[in-house]
Amino acid sequence: MRLAFSALIALFIFVNLACESDFRPMSIGGIDEVIVVMDSTMWDSETALALEDTFGKGIETLPGFEPTYRLVFRDFSTNAQLDDLRRYRNIIFASPLDDDTNVAGLIRAILSDDVEQRVRQGDSFAFPLRDRWVRDQWTLILTSTDDDALAEKILSSENSLVSNLLNVEFERRKQEVFRRGEQIAISDSLWQNYGWKVRMQHDYIWTIRDDNVAVFRRVLPDNDRWIMAWWKDGVSDSDFIDYEWINATRDSLLERHMRGERDGSFITTEYRSPRKVITKEIERDDHIRAFETLGTWTMTNDFMGGPFVNFVFHDPKTERLFLIEYGQFAPSVGKRRFVRQFRAMGRTFESDSTWNEQNNAITYLIE
Repeated sequence: MRLAFSALIALFIFVNLACESDFRPMSIGGIDEVIVVMDSTMWDSETALALEDTFGKGIETLPGFEPTYRLVFRDFSTNAQLDDLRRYRNIIFASPLDDDTNVAGLIRAILSDDVEQRVRQGDSFAFPLRDRWVRDQWTLILTSTDDDALAEKILSSENSLVSNLLNVEFERRKQEVFRRGEQIAISDSLWQNYGWKVRMQHDYIWTIRDDNVAVFRRVLPDNDRWIMAWWKDGVSDSDFIDYEWINATRDSLLERHMRGERDGSFITTEYRSPRKVITKEIERDDHIRAFETLGTWTMTNDFMGGPFVNFVFHDPKTERLFLIEYGQFAPSVGKRRFVRQFRAMGRTFESDSTWNEQNNAITYLIE
């Protein structure tokens, strides 16, 4: 009896510790790699083509072709092979619900009876899961009544499906960017002196300091990167912010502050490229209105170019407007990873909601 009681206590302690900490192994695989688990007979199906046209779609705003995600199609026939697949960071299981395949059987085992019924009625088809088998894991179950129906639902839901994984990736990219350290002193200086901040990677150098402009550079032999920031007070509304205003303002600032080595050379937007310049409003968890613009830049009077990520933020509480742009010149390396890092870094933006109160207090003391 004493031995059994001791074992019960040990089990209780273990369960409580397990609730506080996840001791499972970390997921494996690249951040931008997705393992697509489908029966091999479906690798040429409409569903497979729909996945290629969504998650594997070429990124329209990069200088050269790079897919949104690198898809790797896999199948399994044994439990050992399934166990291996369940270790990966990003996994999609896709199959019609009633197919006689191992993948369909696994999907039915994961979904409850109520969820299965919603699938058969056409009300649901996509089920994202987090950390189901290992840590830092994103899993997506895709299923419907048949191949054509599933493909159609994937294509019609492209934005929400891909955005779900992108938002997970942005959090992972933050860890990737800042794991070697960050320059908290720069972020603190921006906050104290200008009322805003972003998290700053460990080796950017502050090269331009102006009343309402700051430029930071991270110069490496094969990968030159920069951040340009501009801000303006007394902006009461954001109704005027659109694609034209954002890009006209960007180009004006780039011409003044991002000059090339040759006389008369400066960075400007590449509008005539086969790639696109795309502006979208993005959601935040606070009151700030935000826009993100993706595209490519070119150097006037020089043969240079690369990708950029631009953010415009409007804080209605302080009536302040902010523009922050990340750019890169790296002819010999892929751009997808770094653009995703820029997109993650820009999402760390914060505005000091007490900025006007602080300025008014300083003005009162001076007077």
